[in-house]
Parts: sequence; C-alpha cells; structure tokens
Amino acid sequence: MRMAQLCAVVSLIVVASSAGADVATLEPAARQIQSFSETLTDSMKQARQLGIMGRYNKLKPAVEQTFDLPMMTQLAVGPSWSSIPASDQKALVQAFERMTIANYARNFDDYNGERFVVDPKVVARGDDRLVQSRLEQTRDSAVPFIYRMRQSGNSWKVIDVYLNGSVSELATRRSDFSTTIASSGSAGLIRQINALSDKLMAGG
Repeated sequence: MRMAQLCAVVSLIVVASSAGADVATLEPAARQIQSFSETLTDSMKQARQLGIMGRYNKLKPAVEQTFDLPMMTQLAVGPSWSSIPASDQKALVQAFERMTIANYARNFDDYNGERFVVDPKVVARGDDRLVQSRLEQTRDSAVPFIYRMRQSGNSWKVIDVYLNGSVSELATRRSDFSTTIASSGSAGLIRQINALSDKLMAGG
C-alpha cells in the first residue's frame, strides 16, 4: 500500500490499529477499532494469495461489524435522505457498503511492515466517542486519524473519520453526493456509487 493511494481514498475508508495494545483493557469503542485492524492487517499480509475478490470477502464481515453503514449513508446523503423512496434508500446503503469494502480490497493490497496504532484514551463528545489512531509507514512518517463512533445496539460503530484530525469523510461525501442527487436524483447516485465500485474491483 503506497502513501499516495492512502491519501486518495481516505475519504472513503477507515484505518485501524494492531500495535500491541491489550485488547481486553481497551474501552469498547477503541476495542472495536483494534479488532478491525487485526482483520485488515491479516488481509494485507495475504493480499497476493487472496486476490481482490478474496480480500473483499474477507473484509466484508469486519466492515459490517465496524461501521454503521446505514447511518453513514444517511449522513453522507444529507437532508434529502428523508425524501428518497425507501427502495432507493436501501439500494444506496448497499451501494455505499460495497464501495467501502471495495476501497479496502483495492487499496490495501500488500504489506510492507506498516504499523497501525490506536490510542487507548477515548474522548467523549456527547453520546459519541472519538478514537484517535495513526498509520506509521516509517519511523518518521505517520498519518493521524480520528474516528467518530456512536453506539448502535450493543456495539460502538464508526460514523465518520477525520484525516489529520479535521477533514470529515462525511462532509466531503455529502458535497459530492448532493451534486449528483440534484442533477440525477437518487437513482443517479446509486449508479455513480456502483460504477465506482466496479472500477475499484476491475482488474483483480
């Protein structure tokens, strides 16, 4: 995985950690990120053997467990969500999930000793929790992330990610999605997201 690839897709993906923290002692929100990272790192280490479809299938359950994909889709679409037919809402969630998994499968396609580090100190923001982590590629190179998490049922799930602590994934997505909905409606947005996923998955 190259730094340029990471920066290109960071608005769509969430990177987690496996830096030796004691999972049992972590707060639940941080533990969720820690657990996801173990699957992500394992997929990276097996990237060539698995191929892109194998990575997609391996990561799918972990993505569904870690991200609140329906909430992320609704927040990314914005205020127009309530006016979208239920059938299109369902299709948008499915497309958003597929795009998210495809991004991981395509862009985390090798392993060169990267280190994912999660901060065990979780910050409360109202009902949400902020989990801080960083991706270390070399001793002097690290990319910080903040993950906004919200309780869904009995689990803490990611609803947004901030690159360098300030750039919101959902704000970036909302700007893009709102333009498409205004010009092509929800059906057009569904086509756009699925086309992006097809491109990511093409070529093995």
